[in-house]
Amino acid sequence: MLKHLRAVVSRILDPLARALLRMGISPDAVTVIGTLGAVVGALGFIARGYLFAGTMVITFFVLFDVIDGAMARAAGRSGPWGAFLDSVLDRYADGAVFGALTWYLVSQDEMWGAAFALACLVFGSIVPYARAKAESVGASATVGIAERGDRLLIALVATGIVGLGVPQVVLVVVLGVLALLSLTTSIHRIWHVRAQIHPAHLDPPEETE
Repeated sequence: MLKHLRAVVSRILDPLARALLRMGISPDAVTVIGTLGAVVGALGFIARGYLFAGTMVITFFVLFDVIDGAMARAAGRSGPWGAFLDSVLDRYADGAVFGALTWYLVSQDEMWGAAFALACLVFGSIVPYARAKAESVGASATVGIAERGDRLLIALVATGIVGLGVPQVVLVVVLGVLALLSLTTSIHRIWHVRAQIHPAHLDPPEETE
């Protein structure tokens, strides 16, 4: 869902990316700043109950995840290091967001919501791991209902509107759906990789006389 939107936003932010490069700022620095900002927005605001403010802070710094890619392309520095750093730091940001939601919902005595947020964190971490592990064994695992960006966007929208006064049950339901989507995607990727690898490891059929 976000692939097309990401491409549009990237084109809009290209001038900013080139300006930052001219200032001597590296794509890696932007990646790190974006992650730190998202972590601060989650732990400093959402965990303390300032849902809308936290959503706005995180959304702002999520744009850095688009800018760093545009900067790397403009500088001709796109490569495995940038992809590795971006992927690892995304796990920090995701952990902060869903960890903060878990903490907030526990403080509200909303145990189902806290369980769903924790499930989003756990299952959501399995999804990229399945892809990385698949690639390490020569397979691919890019299938799934919702990618990381989609899940994060949906979670932030639900968090933000609850911060504006929408009943908290909306956030609980959304987190439950996201947990299910994450679980489904992880299982889908496991099955997809099995279909690629398993036939190559089957023993040849025994010959009968």
